[in-house]
Amino acid sequence: RAFAHARAGETEALVALLDAGVAVDLTNDRGDTLLMLAAYHGHEGTSRALLARGADPARANDRGQTPLAGAAFKGELGVVEALLAAGADPDQADPAGRTPLMYAAMFDRVEVLDALWRAGADPEARDAGGQGAADLARAMGATRAASRLAA
Repeated sequence: RAFAHARAGETEALVALLDAGVAVDLTNDRGDTLLMLAAYHGHEGTSRALLARGADPARANDRGQTPLAGAAFKGELGVVEALLAAGADPDQADPAGRTPLMYAAMFDRVEVLDALWRAGADPEARDAGGQGAADLARAMGATRAASRLAA
């Protein structure tokens, strides 16, 4: 039930389970935490409630994906800001060397790109293939992000 509540953004029901003893960093069979599910599905209030109860913003799932990278990929600005405020590392890379900034760039999430920059994300970081955020944005046809990175 906790995973369903996190995925659906049912904050009150999830908090009741946490208050009853469910671990805040509980993971499913893919290593997704409650925070990962809430963040990926764009539930800012649920993400903030989990963070307030000690959820680890840096905990990656079994594929090495973090809540911040998931929220950046989806363009969930409020969730990105909540994660950054809770101490998420804007440069934490996945196994392919891709950072949240790279995902924001690839999918033309300019507002998220700006938030990550303000948090100190490195626009010059390179993934395992040697590509940076600007390279990835151009390859994906993310014209707004490519322009912003070029500037």
